[in-house]
Amino acid sequence: MSDAASARSRIKAISTGRKKFVAIGAGAALVLLFGLLLLRTLSTEDVRVTGLAQPVNPGAEVGIQGVDNAKLTIDGREVPARQVPGGLTMATSGLPDGRHELVVDTPRSISWLGSDTTSHQFTVDSTPPDLQVDDSLRPEAPNRPVTVTGKAHGADRVEVAGKRVSTDPQGAFRVVVDKPDRDVKVVATDLAGNRTERTMTVHVKHPGMRAVHVTGMAWTSSSLREPILEMARQGKIDTVEIDLKDESGEVVYDSAVPMAHQIGAVKGYYNAREVLDQLHGMGVRVVGRLVAFKDPVLGAASWNGGHPERVVQTAGGSPWSSGYGQFAFTNFADPVVRQYNVDIAAEAAQLGFDDVLYDYVRRPDGHIEQMRIPNLVGTPEAAIADFLRQTQTEVRSRGALLGASVFGIAVDRPTEIAQDIRQMSQYVDYIAPMVYPSHWAEGEFGVANPNTQPYDIVQRSLAEFAKAVEGTDVQIIPWLQDFSLGASYGPGEVAAQIDAAGSNGMNSFLLWAPNCRYHEAALKPTG
Repeated sequence: MSDAASARSRIKAISTGRKKFVAIGAGAALVLLFGLLLLRTLSTEDVRVTGLAQPVNPGAEVGIQGVDNAKLTIDGREVPARQVPGGLTMATSGLPDGRHELVVDTPRSISWLGSDTTSHQFTVDSTPPDLQVDDSLRPEAPNRPVTVTGKAHGADRVEVAGKRVSTDPQGAFRVVVDKPDRDVKVVATDLAGNRTERTMTVHVKHPGMRAVHVTGMAWTSSSLREPILEMARQGKIDTVEIDLKDESGEVVYDSAVPMAHQIGAVKGYYNAREVLDQLHGMGVRVVGRLVAFKDPVLGAASWNGGHPERVVQTAGGSPWSSGYGQFAFTNFADPVVRQYNVDIAAEAAQLGFDDVLYDYVRRPDGHIEQMRIPNLVGTPEAAIADFLRQTQTEVRSRGALLGASVFGIAVDRPTEIAQDIRQMSQYVDYIAPMVYPSHWAEGEFGVANPNTQPYDIVQRSLAEFAKAVEGTDVQIIPWLQDFSLGASYGPGEVAAQIDAAGSNGMNSFLLWAPNCRYHEAALKPTG
C-alpha cells in the first residue's frame, strides 16, 4: 500500500471513531438527562410542611402539602394523618411542652426506589401569656376616656378593646380608650396561639342626687311643674325624675321606638328635648323612670296578637294578674319584651337623659311554682340581672347611667320577687330601694310600728342595703316617702327619713309623692 493510501485509511478510521464517540456521548447525555428528570419526578422537593415555623400549642394542625400518602412520625412514634385537598394534615395533640421532631417518609412512585425522608424540628408551648391589668377603670362619667395599663409577659400580640397595642421589651403597655363600653377586654396572644383574656368593668361613680318624681302628665300642669322648678331654683333639689314609660304601659314622651308606636303606647305628653334643655339649662340632672315589666299595653297587644309567650301566665296558661290587671305583667324572660324596654332606655340615653331608672324590674309577686314563664332559662333572679346587663351596655355607650328600683324586702328576701341585690349590683350604677315606712310590716328590723317610726325603719333597712353592696362600686340611693298612707306625713316625717339615710352615709335620695306635690319645707338648700 502506498503512503497516500495508508494516510487515507488512517483518516477514515479516525473519522469513524469520532462519530462513534459522538454517538456514545449523545446517548450518555440522553441517559443522564432522563435520570435527572426521573429523580426530579421522584424527589420530595415539592413536599412542604406548614404550621411549624413558630411554636405551636397542643392540638395545633400541621399541614403536609404536595403528597397524598406519607408515613408521619413524631419522636419515633407514628401519628395518624388525614387527607385534605392538596395534601395531608395532622394534629400535635397529646405532646408535652418542649422540642419535638416530625419525620415525613414519602414513598416514591416506583417502589423499588424506596422513599424520601425529611425531618422537621418544632416546639410545643401550652403556656399562655402572663397578663396583668390594672382594673381601676373609673372615669368621671360614662363615655369618658379610660387609661388601661398592664403587662403581658410572653405575649407576641396584645389587644385592648379590639385594637392592637404596642408593648415595651418587658411587655408593659399603656393605652387610652376614648369611649369605652361597660366592659373593656384585654387579650394577650403568644406565638403558639395561646391566649389570656381579662375583662375590665368600667365603674362610673354616680354624682349623687336630691330628686323628686314627676309623671309625664303632671309635667304638663304648671301648678305641679312650677313648684318643682322653684325647689330646683332654691337649691333644694338638683334632679328631676320623670316618667318615660309608666305603670299603665303608656310611653309618655315623644318616643320614636317602632314597637311603642305599633302597639299604640306612645302618648307624647311632653317633648323630651324641650324638657331636657330646660332642666339642663338650670343645672338640673334628669332621670328617666322606665317601668319595665308591668306593662298592660304591651301585655294586651301581645296576648291578643298571638304572642302569649310575652306574658307571665298561670300554670293553666291564663295571663297572671296578681291583682294588677289581666295583662299587667309581661314576661321578663322574653327577648322581644326585653328588647322593647332596652330600646326605650337606649333612646332616652341618646336624647340626653342623665340616668335611666328602672321600676318594676322584677317578676310579679306570688308563688313562682304557680307561674308559667316561657323562655326562662335558669332562675328568675338571674334573668332579671341579665336584663340589667343587657340594658347597661346600651345605656352606658350613649353616655347615661343605669339604676334599678327595688322592694325593701329584696335586701334579705331575694327570691320573693326575683330581685337579688348582689346579682343586680353587678350591672347597675345604683340601687334605689323603696324603703317607704308605710310598706313595712310591724316588727321588721326590730321596729314595732314602722309607719310611725320613719327614722328607725329607714335607718335600719338602709344599713342592710349598705351591707348587701359592700365591696362594690354601686351606690344606694333610696326612695323616701312623701305621702300619707296609714299615718299622716308632713315635713317632719320626710326630713326624718332624709336624716336616716344620711346616718348611713347616703346623702342622695328620691322623693315619691303620687300626686307630685312635695313638702319642700323638709328640704334644705345645698351649696
